[in-house]
Amino acid sequence: MANHKSSIKRTRSNDAKRVRNRYQAKTARTAIKSIRSAKTKAEAGKDLSKVVSMLDKLAKKNVIHRNKAANLKSSLTRHVSKLK
Repeated sequence: MANHKSSIKRTRSNDAKRVRNRYQAKTARTAIKSIRSAKTKAEAGKDLSKVVSMLDKLAKKNVIHRNKAANLKSSLTRHVSKLK
């Protein structure tokens, strides 16, 4: 258990940030799955910009690595462009 007020507060804030980060990362993963399961280019294309924005925000906050965000954006863009 923490001994100082500041470390108690830090533990509380870390827990809140962890929950928020997990929620945002899970939301992005779900959105990625919806793009990959889309059957038409129109369906996937309208969600692509939202997902790219999500990935950029997660990378900026260091929830995911910036290279992982770049790889995901690249693969999703290629996937959408191959759809009919």
